[in-house]
Amino acid sequence: MITDVVADPKPVLDKPLMHYGRRELNRTAPGTDPTTSTLFGVQPVTPHFGAVLTGLDLTRPITDDLAEELRQALLEWKVIFFRDQHGVTADHHQALSAVWGPTEPNPFFPKTGDAGISRLAKDAKAAGNKNIWHSDHSFMANPSLGAVLRAVEVPEAGGDTMWADMAAAYDNLPDDLKARIEDLTAVHDWEASWGALMSDEQKSAFRADWPRVEHPVVVRHPRSGRKTLYVNEPFTRFIKGLSEAENRELLDILVLQARIPEFQIRFHWEPGSLVVWDNIATQHYAVNDYFPRRRVMERIAIAGVPLS
Repeated sequence: MITDVVADPKPVLDKPLMHYGRRELNRTAPGTDPTTSTLFGVQPVTPHFGAVLTGLDLTRPITDDLAEELRQALLEWKVIFFRDQHGVTADHHQALSAVWGPTEPNPFFPKTGDAGISRLAKDAKAAGNKNIWHSDHSFMANPSLGAVLRAVEVPEAGGDTMWADMAAAYDNLPDDLKARIEDLTAVHDWEASWGALMSDEQKSAFRADWPRVEHPVVVRHPRSGRKTLYVNEPFTRFIKGLSEAENRELLDILVLQARIPEFQIRFHWEPGSLVVWDNIATQHYAVNDYFPRRRVMERIAIAGVPLS
C-alpha cells in the first residue's frame, strides 16, 4: 500500500516560471533524423509539434506500409489530424486505432455498443468537464499509449482541443531541475478527480480494482526512448520522498509546464475530423466554451505498457 504525504497539485500562478526568448523545440529526440512520408501529405501545425495528414481516405483498408508510416508520423509529431473523413464508421475507427495496438477502456467512461469505443456527449444538460491539462489514464499501472478521437457532432463555434508537448516541456527545464527530478517517482490516483462526485461506497468499490500507482516523474517514451515530463494536475497526487512543502514547490513548477504556449497546439473540430495523439508524450485540454451547445465525440484509447 502506498502511504506518504499528499500534496494536491493546485499551482500558484504568481510564480515567475515564464521566461522570454528562445525555446528548445525539437520534432524528434536528439540524434534522430525526421522521416519523409510517401503515402500521405504532411502539413505541420507548428514546426516541431502536430501535423495534419492529407490525401488519405480512412474508409479504405490500411496496408502494412501505411500503418508503419502512420506510426512513424505519430512518433515524430505526437498528434496527427485528419479532416473530411465523413464516411468513417465504428469499424473504420477501430481499424485505425489497431495500427497502434489493442484498446484500453476507461473504467469511468460510458461505452457505446461497439467494443472499446466511448461516446462523450455534452449539451445543455451535461457540460464538458475535461478542461484541465491532463494525461489520460495516468492513474493506471499501464497508462494508455494514445487515443483516437472522432467528431460525431460539433458546435459551429468553440469546442476546440489543445495539446501540450511534454517532451518539449522537459527539454526546456533548467539543467539543475532536470538533475533534481531525474530519479524521482510520483504517485497517481483517480479519487480527487473521477471520485469527486462518488459516494464513499462507490469509491471503495472502485478502489478495489484501481489502487494508487507509481510512475517516474521523467519517463523514457516506450517507443522513442525520448525523455518526457510525466506529471499532470488531476492525477499526480505527490512525489515520493519529499516533504509537503517540497512537493508543493516542485509540483507547482512541473504541472505549469503544460501551460507554456510554445509547447501547445490547438485544433478546431469540424464534421469529419479525427485525431490520434500520443498520450505519453502529450497532455491535452478540452476547451469548454461551447455550453449549452451540443458536442458529441467518440474515443478509443490504445492500451499501454509500464513506464520507465
